[in-house]
Amino acid sequence: MKSKNDKDFNNKSSKVIKLSAMQNKVSSTKLKIALVVTILILLAILARIAWLQFVDGNHLKELAYSQQTINQIISPKRGNIYDSTGKVLATSAQVDTVTVNPKKIEADSEEATIALKEKLAKAFSDIFTLDYNEVLSKLNSSSSVETIAKKVEQDKIDELKKWMEENKISVGINIDEDSKRYYPYSTVASQLIGFCGSDNQGLSGIEYSWDSTLTGTSGKIVASQDANQGEIPNTEETYIAPENGSDLTLTIDLNIQTILEKYLKQAVEDNSCSRGGNVILMDPSNGDILAMASYPDYDLNSPFTPNATLQQTWEQLSPDDQKSALQEMWNSKSISETYEPGSTFKVITSSVAIEENITGTDVANDFICTGAQEFSDGTKIRCWRANPHGYQTLRQALCNSCNPAFMQLGARIGAATLYKYYKAFGLFDKTGIALSGETNSSFWDLDKVGAVELATMSFGQRFTITPLQMVTAISAVANDGVLMQPRIVKEVKNTETGAVTTIDPVKVRQVISKETSEQVKSMMESVVTEGTGRQAAVSGYSIGGKTGTSEPLSGNEHEGYVASYVAISPVEETKVVLLLTLYDPQGESHQGGQVAGPVVSQMLSEILPYLGISSSVTDSEENSGTVTLPDVTNKTVTEAKKILEAAGFEPKISVTGDANTLLVKSQVPVAGTQLLNGATVVLYSQENDTRTSVTVPDLKGMTAEQATNSLKSKNLNISIEGTGYVISQDYTKDSTVEEGTVIKVTLKENITDAH
Repeated sequence: MKSKNDKDFNNKSSKVIKLSAMQNKVSSTKLKIALVVTILILLAILARIAWLQFVDGNHLKELAYSQQTINQIISPKRGNIYDSTGKVLATSAQVDTVTVNPKKIEADSEEATIALKEKLAKAFSDIFTLDYNEVLSKLNSSSSVETIAKKVEQDKIDELKKWMEENKISVGINIDEDSKRYYPYSTVASQLIGFCGSDNQGLSGIEYSWDSTLTGTSGKIVASQDANQGEIPNTEETYIAPENGSDLTLTIDLNIQTILEKYLKQAVEDNSCSRGGNVILMDPSNGDILAMASYPDYDLNSPFTPNATLQQTWEQLSPDDQKSALQEMWNSKSISETYEPGSTFKVITSSVAIEENITGTDVANDFICTGAQEFSDGTKIRCWRANPHGYQTLRQALCNSCNPAFMQLGARIGAATLYKYYKAFGLFDKTGIALSGETNSSFWDLDKVGAVELATMSFGQRFTITPLQMVTAISAVANDGVLMQPRIVKEVKNTETGAVTTIDPVKVRQVISKETSEQVKSMMESVVTEGTGRQAAVSGYSIGGKTGTSEPLSGNEHEGYVASYVAISPVEETKVVLLLTLYDPQGESHQGGQVAGPVVSQMLSEILPYLGISSSVTDSEENSGTVTLPDVTNKTVTEAKKILEAAGFEPKISVTGDANTLLVKSQVPVAGTQLLNGATVVLYSQENDTRTSVTVPDLKGMTAEQATNSLKSKNLNISIEGTGYVISQDYTKDSTVEEGTVIKVTLKENITDAH
């Protein structure tokens, strides 16, 4: 038998074996778990590698590339804008943009870094006229780059570089080349040309509409950089040249534009037009816009500064109203605002009537004006004149601007036929001019045109069109009945290749016959020679015209009247069509003939000779009663005085010294000027050329003699056109001019029926 000890030993051995087996089993389980975990980790790593390699690889490559390369953008040069004669209206000049890398602006200690940034903020604020606290905030920013100043002129950059050199600062301040848009003529054609933002992107006008053509394509320089974002020397650098923007040549003539703007401004101010004015001059043969202006204008070089008119109420406007007011200041009334054309539209009604053989130009007793036209619903529409016109032909009705006659004519034609021609004249559609923001007209739906609507429509009221739509339609009448699309850009020049793309005129359609065109133009000429449009006559030139006076809708009385005038010249082979609109005139009259007519005369009297259009008045006739001023420069004062007095002038000696030896270096007016006998001539020497300025008096309403004496009392001279009473002067009252300056005045006989 086994002893007790043997049994205990065997039991212990059995337990040890079982424990060992159990431990082995646990170890095996742990091993299996570890193996599974390891495999899972490896699979996860492999999956991650696969994801990074095949799914996210391209993105990571791009990130690595961006971290390892320097991409320096090279801005292209924006194209220039020229007028039709080659004068620069908009150009770009090189400027610089100053930025900082705040983290790189540091000194030996924290305190020294704070002091350095404060010192730098003070320099930036002084040089660039910036707010010190805003600049300091940027220098303490956690951003990698902060912009300090954009579009900085060279003198400011030179000042900054000098300061950096004196203070031994070369790291953390970046000066990058940029460009800035300049407008040499500031306010001229401002609403037409438009302007650019700080990023050189066009925001309005031509600059906006043709932005993609003017902008070009940016270039860049690609180089390698190290971990500290420093450029690695001797590495390959890639240069991608920018493609500069193309140049534009407009149809606008700067000289004509300046003439129109001068007289438009004067008309708006003289007649206190609360809503400003607008003028367009078009060549009807090809649709070229020779000038287009709205007033008040603004300075293209500081477009976010309110003009003088807007300044008067600026502080009372809310921020949203200020934004709206600026937008309105930038907009061109020619294309963005509609108006009721009034009686100028009678030219269109007349054209339809003659083309459709409804009547002729001189059919006796064709219309009857009893002072008003009554309708079945009780509506009564009166003629503008209290004394009825009686029986009239179409020519007489147009000359008299008689509303009842045209209401009768409209009824004969019918709404459907009128609408057919309105569409043909392009009045239902935008003109398609290459400018953004063009507004369309607003007419009744044809099925809603009743007898009253037809009547008012026939003389140009209770519908609205843009001035551009109106002048385009009248140009079709003047162009042998052919409608042309308005053209504002005539050439695009690729500045890289020199290739020039011409934008050809676009003929839209034949609207009326040449015969109808000639008859209507003949009637328009009668309006100027015999009718309500006489104020627009220009000596020596054939002018056709039509006045317009439209009243506001009921409930919109605050908008006031619109006084307008449309003119063509010459009547045969018409070269120009001019439309002037004056909004809410507050002067003695609101009638187009009296308010707008004289201004049109002023404009055409300068434009027609400039365009080389021949006058029927000879030089001898034009200068009768005047004497040509001789050239007395480089003669002694004594000699000059004798020559001028012998020629009938009164010299004003504005020199000091010995008159027998002192030479005349300049004279006002200049030699060759035609002056009246007794005119003042001011003489200056090189030693004493201090000019004396005087203010121009208000000559309106004066006779020629009164105006001459008024100017002579201020040592000013006069140039007289016409007879009667002064209706306009080329220098407005209170203008400042030099002594001896010639003030041109236009005289007309008083016309009280200029509607």
